[in-house]
Amino acid sequence: MMGFHLKIALVHDWLNQIGGAEDVLEALKRLYPASPVYTSIYDKAQLPAHFQDWDIRRLWIDRLPAIHKRHQAYLPLYPLAWNRLDLQDYEVILSNKSGFCHGLRRPPKSLHICYCLTPTRYVWQLDNYLDGEEISAAAARLLRPFVALLRRWDYAAAQRVSHFIAISAAVKERISRFYGRTSVVIFPPVDTARFHSSAAEEIEDYYLVVSRLVPYKRIDLAIQAATELGLRLKIAGSGRDGGRLRALADDNVEFLGYVPDRDLPRLMAKCKALIFPGLEDFGIAPVQAQAAGRPVIAFGDGGALDTVIPGVTGEHFAELTVDSLKEVWRNFDERAYNPQEIRLQAKKFDVSAFVARISAFVEQAWAAHSSGQAFQYHDPIVVE
Repeated sequence: MMGFHLKIALVHDWLNQIGGAEDVLEALKRLYPASPVYTSIYDKAQLPAHFQDWDIRRLWIDRLPAIHKRHQAYLPLYPLAWNRLDLQDYEVILSNKSGFCHGLRRPPKSLHICYCLTPTRYVWQLDNYLDGEEISAAAARLLRPFVALLRRWDYAAAQRVSHFIAISAAVKERISRFYGRTSVVIFPPVDTARFHSSAAEEIEDYYLVVSRLVPYKRIDLAIQAATELGLRLKIAGSGRDGGRLRALADDNVEFLGYVPDRDLPRLMAKCKALIFPGLEDFGIAPVQAQAAGRPVIAFGDGGALDTVIPGVTGEHFAELTVDSLKEVWRNFDERAYNPQEIRLQAKKFDVSAFVARISAFVEQAWAAHSSGQAFQYHDPIVVE
């Protein structure tokens, strides 16, 4: 492929935790193994050991005191740090962005492709962000003028990007609304093969949530709805909202804590359905559950509109309220969904589809850029 012969730099906001953004980075690193990874901070202790085999190049901000423990405190410095990054030796810059890394200065002869996980959430959706955080009203008032300045910087930074790729239709709409830029949707990579079993598991009497326990995930809705309906719910995951959620729960709710990757496929395959109660930019858990042949009850907005097909692979509930979730959950019959059809939907989001589309995008964009022609992306995968 042409992409493997190009000099490509991978750019990632920060490496201090494992999540969906890091899954994308791993897929990009496998696709372009010779490419270095540029990032603002790198906390080895929080990441898998094999990351240490990568060529990871940190910005100067990584040397600041206690930044690995309190990286939010240095928020004003991230735009400055990225703005000073010099990548003039590369033909293609591929940024994996949820924060500020798209603000790098693009050399005139280079192509900057931004894989946008979301326009920076606390810059463009501040009220929604504050609703889920323990920030006083006084602190929020002080924060708003600073965020207004960040918004102007973020918009200007987005105009320097050559091409945007969105992870979902919802993010595509935000890129258009906040940045005034067009984008192509390429869904994030999901290892669907890990969750598919040739032998059907015996379904047990429980519903399942798989998530970090943080406020914006809205796991409280699932707990309250399950309790009021008298349904058994298992919650896999850990996080800072765990204490509050446990206080809401009754005996019907079981907190499993962190579930190792090796145990997650069977846990999903045996549930009646996965409950996905929050608003997500994409959401990998619903795809994993569908790869295991299980239906999903999801809030009908954001990435769930791309991944969950009502009446075929699950159902949507309309509002972020307990009553709205209860209305759908009360009438839900897991036997009405065909596991084979559910698995077929999940395969559309497999790692192989991501790799094919990203590599085609890079090659086609570079061909247009180097020849001075207009770029029009042609999807290499025909979805029937």
